[in-house]
Amino acid sequence: MAERKKIATRESYGNALAELGKLHEDVVVLDADLAAATKTSTFQKAFPERHIDCGIAECNMIGVAAGLAAAGKVPFASSFAMFAAGRAFEQVRNSVGYPKLNVKIGATHAGISVGEDGATHQCNEDIALMRTIPGMVVLNPADDVEARAAVAAAYAHKGPVYLRFGRLAVPVINEEETYQFEIGKSIRLREGKDVTIIASGLPVSESLEAAKMLAEDGIEAEVINMHTIKPLDEAAVIEAAKKTGKIVTVEEHSVIGGLGSAVCDVVAEKAPARVMKIGINDTYGESGPAVELIKKYGLDAQSIYEKIKGFLK
Repeated sequence: MAERKKIATRESYGNALAELGKLHEDVVVLDADLAAATKTSTFQKAFPERHIDCGIAECNMIGVAAGLAAAGKVPFASSFAMFAAGRAFEQVRNSVGYPKLNVKIGATHAGISVGEDGATHQCNEDIALMRTIPGMVVLNPADDVEARAAVAAAYAHKGPVYLRFGRLAVPVINEEETYQFEIGKSIRLREGKDVTIIASGLPVSESLEAAKMLAEDGIEAEVINMHTIKPLDEAAVIEAAKKTGKIVTVEEHSVIGGLGSAVCDVVAEKAPARVMKIGINDTYGESGPAVELIKKYGLDAQSIYEKIKGFLK
């Protein structure tokens, strides 16, 4: 079988913004001197009058986005996740979240797969930070089709949205003709009765491969794509807990405060079950090729397969 096409979701972000700009004149895109890397340059070329380069001043960029939203525009403020969620956290919290402004934050280069840029740029804490802001929607798409759909959904949603994108090209696992994206509604990619894998972002495709490997051992793993971290699809988590009683969360993010923590909150309160969290353990990343880092930190299909086998024992 031919290898699936691979596209980085940051590329999808840039393409989706350009398409959105054709449909809606109120869309404005802001960047912090990273248009080439975040791929907002695609929008910039098509609509230069609606693209604002705020320079290396992410906190100010969020303030400008807040002002544009207050004036009736729909701004997409774009930078690396480390800067958009980390450096500008106070502005996101106080200038966007508190007044409930219609600002969309496009955070690229998230997670360990940033690669050679190293620990300072590998933001594995952004989902945890954004989850804590009241009213903030947090989206973490798994592939090109889902990323573009997430951008359109973010525009349609009235209120602040945090969108997480990656640097590394990932397999396209969804069919554009049949795919439907709904904020807060997860997607079951594979049926199973022995264990449930709930994944988000880059590890979704790796989790599907791990499920195939488990099937060869006679273990039927259900795979759920949790593209929305907040609001979480609690019904899907409860159903999985009751059906298999064993849940494994997989995320390219710290195991503290991300997808795994969100799932555990639901399980502990509403549907007791065993949970294992796979992600970046309480550590910083390091510089290296993205694919090698994914293997080292246990987010590739083989590692996920082995960890689940151990969990089930």
